[in-house]
Amino acid sequence: MGFPQIQFLNLLAILIIIASSPSSLSATPPNFPIAKPKCTDRCGNLSIPYPFGTTPECYHNYSFFVTCNQTFNPPKPFLWNSSLEITDISRDGQLRILQFIAHDCYSRNGTRVSSNRPWLYFPSSLTVNSTANKFTIIGCDTYGFIYGRRLNRNYSTGCTARCEAKDDLIEGSCTGLGCCQASIPKQVWRMELSLGSYRNYSDVWSFDNCSHAFLVEESAFRFSSENLTNLGNVEKLPMVVDWAIGNGTCEEAKRNASSYACKSVNSKCYKPDNGYGYRCSCLAGYQGNPYLIDGCQDINECEDPHLNICEKRCVNTIGSFHCVCPKGYHGDGEKDGRGCIRGQSLALKFAAGISSGIIVLLLIAAWLRVELKRRRKIKTRQKFFLQNGGVLLQEKITKRAKSSYAATTIFSELQLQKATNNFHKDMIIGQGGFGTVYKGFLSDNRIVAIKKSKKVNTDQVEQFINEVIILSQINHRNIVKLLGCCLETKVPLLVYEFISNGTLFEHIHDETKAHFLSWEMRLKIAAETANVLAYLHSAASTPIIHRDVKSANILLDDNLIAKVSDFGDSRLVPLDQTQLSTMVHGTSGYLDPEYMQTNKLTAKSDVYSFGVVLVELLTGKTALSFARPEEDRNLANLFLSVMKQERLFEILEDNVVKEGNNEQLMKVAMVAKSCLYVKGDDRPSMKEVAMELEGLILGEKHTWIQTGHSGEDKQSMLEAGFSGSINVGEGNSASIGFDSVEDHIMLPEDRGR
Repeated sequence: MGFPQIQFLNLLAILIIIASSPSSLSATPPNFPIAKPKCTDRCGNLSIPYPFGTTPECYHNYSFFVTCNQTFNPPKPFLWNSSLEITDISRDGQLRILQFIAHDCYSRNGTRVSSNRPWLYFPSSLTVNSTANKFTIIGCDTYGFIYGRRLNRNYSTGCTARCEAKDDLIEGSCTGLGCCQASIPKQVWRMELSLGSYRNYSDVWSFDNCSHAFLVEESAFRFSSENLTNLGNVEKLPMVVDWAIGNGTCEEAKRNASSYACKSVNSKCYKPDNGYGYRCSCLAGYQGNPYLIDGCQDINECEDPHLNICEKRCVNTIGSFHCVCPKGYHGDGEKDGRGCIRGQSLALKFAAGISSGIIVLLLIAAWLRVELKRRRKIKTRQKFFLQNGGVLLQEKITKRAKSSYAATTIFSELQLQKATNNFHKDMIIGQGGFGTVYKGFLSDNRIVAIKKSKKVNTDQVEQFINEVIILSQINHRNIVKLLGCCLETKVPLLVYEFISNGTLFEHIHDETKAHFLSWEMRLKIAAETANVLAYLHSAASTPIIHRDVKSANILLDDNLIAKVSDFGDSRLVPLDQTQLSTMVHGTSGYLDPEYMQTNKLTAKSDVYSFGVVLVELLTGKTALSFARPEEDRNLANLFLSVMKQERLFEILEDNVVKEGNNEQLMKVAMVAKSCLYVKGDDRPSMKEVAMELEGLILGEKHTWIQTGHSGEDKQSMLEAGFSGSINVGEGNSASIGFDSVEDHIMLPEDRGR
């Protein structure tokens, strides 16, 4: 082999070594400074980049002070003047340190022979990394805790490790058998480790007499059965610490140019995921230390095989580069792109032109198809808008605009699609025979309940629009507000205010919630509901009979204020009428027996249903339950029976009775009894009921309650048969429907919140 060949091989070997060395792969170009001028940038084998430094003029603040201990060979770096040895510093915002291990050891007779509780305290610029580290406990009879501070509040977490024999241990598994681990939260800046034992290792002393606890970098530790004994010889293990500049955001830091740490003009500021403050990085196309003036310098991507993606020629530019193809070639010049392609013949260019023309025609056809589909959609929306009475609703809104204090909003389908993520199933908050209710977020940040109601009879559009207008104008604090509707869909969509705390039914019949529903709160809810019904019956511009009063239709907000909902079966009562002939509709257990017998709907039908709700509040029992004996299935029957026998307190809810207000309970029971009289004429009006309940709250007494009724007149109708269908529904209630009359319109029910 000749001398030139030997020289070539030697040169090739040198190039391979250089290419594979860590320095050639480093993100920082060679000869770029990492520390301030006249500052040391190394301690032993560790590089020390600014903002870290070994002297006051070389670090950003004391949080970044590194002590280089020269007594070791080679020297070792430590954080501040502590015993925390630093093994790595990354300008990406992490550093690795060696942290002490907690030990807790016992003798054969169960006496503790040694124990320690390592602790760690960081200034605000440093926090424990919550994703890279795990709190770990080793031992067969131990439990441990890590205590600390985060966000100026205390925190603690821990776990338990047990085993009865060394054979119980599983290599690499840290799930409680001899080893357990726990995650820690973000932004921890102070911690202390603590260990304890259940039986002082007396049961396992033959193979294990010590427990160990430590915070360790998860990737640097793998559990082994040998850890029971060999960790006693280990003093420290690695952990990862996050560092950042200051406590504020990038915007706050930029206001003070002198203290702003991102000194290089080619740097940017960003907020770290885990920790306080902010960090700096070089812009794309630059490398170096962004915390130094002129620290981020342009790199020549063309000279770096890992960055140069050009097939032929690479041209470096400030902060970037681009690929160039030689003359006679075309393409993007990139290896993984179209590269550099030789010029095409005339035939190929002609074929390419035809292909381009076809592609353009296809794109035009696709655009026309989309446009036609869009226009058909608009026409369909207009058709439904007219079909559902949109023009009539607009006319009425215009006429009432000057006099109405609450205008009805007509929402577009697009608005409600956007509010519900296109009516995604995850937005459903209620569903049943009444329709589907979705939770929605309007563009003005209001949270609403949007219901796809049952189809409106096209012959009754005018009545439907009139009722929507009237309901939207009811401005009572205890009524769920109807905000508006959308008529651009086949089935009208109605928009209500969102009530978040569930139904009165849930609060009465859920054991946990009922425990916190005091009698005072129950009486307040009853009075608020009675006031609403009194308002609907006598104070509204056109009287309204609710027709489905029940605890499931009374919602509660976060302050437990009652909100009456579900006007889907409500009827408007002309001022010259006192009753309406309708098909029977409502919920079994709450239905007025006189209404069921005669099909005559009056305001006293709501009074009866409210009486059942009062009994629910008193007894905590459901209005209809097939779990009770046959004669007691109907709560109204059971209540009137015990009232007649003077055994009221036997069926009252324990939580209600314990409050000891027996006189008030008896008075409310008398109100409920009056509401449940079979003959509507014998019942009080809702206004009288509301006055009586408010009087009880204020300590007053009204004299209209009829205490002389024997209750015997209830038998004829409560026990009388009737034809119809019963479907057991929510809360052991049943919906009853009669097909004798088809003269009602289904307004939207509001099961939503």
